[in-house]
Amino acid sequence: MSLQFTDEEFQSAWRELDEPQLEGGWELFTETMGVKIYRLYDKETGLYEYKVFGELTTCLPELCADVYMDLMYRKKWDGYVKELYEKDFSGQTAIYWEVVYPFPLSNRDYVYVRERRDLDMDGRKIWVILARSSPGTACAEKKGVLRVNDYKQSVALESNGSCGTRVFMNYFDNPGGMIPAWVVNWAAKTGVPAFLTNMQNACNDYAKYCQEK
Repeated sequence: MSLQFTDEEFQSAWRELDEPQLEGGWELFTETMGVKIYRLYDKETGLYEYKVFGELTTCLPELCADVYMDLMYRKKWDGYVKELYEKDFSGQTAIYWEVVYPFPLSNRDYVYVRERRDLDMDGRKIWVILARSSPGTACAEKKGVLRVNDYKQSVALESNGSCGTRVFMNYFDNPGGMIPAWVVNWAAKTGVPAFLTNMQNACNDYAKYCQEK
């Protein structure tokens, strides 16, 4: 049983589906394709933390959770994945993830832990997945690839009452290096809606993928 995440962390993630917590400096960053993205400036790093609220209209939440957790399948549909696998690093089970960055930027990699819980909250079915970097995990760094040691992500999924899924996502990472602010903003503004679109397509194709394995 994982001790990486607390019950309260899972509770606070799904509660955002009902009551978005946007006090304390959160600002609406962009709204596109039914997706609202808010951001919060982090003075310590000069970067932003993001919260995303949206819907995947053609796939159910349990399917979304299954697809999100399937690392092998992620390599099929996410073109930014260079390497992605789960393994035991000196007694610590963690995930290694190398992300392709556009030239001339160096690729980034992550070593992180995650946990999924399928919750029943007074009859409401909610799927929550939490992840965060695990800098203490013994995984050697690669030459030419920058290690991201400050990363967190939470996802909460619930039926939209029809054949789709309400989505809440909260994430922050510090990619390090000298990345121009406009690149970071562009990635957040275009990358998140694109990811959700790709995720929805991946959900629609998942049954076929599982049959062909």
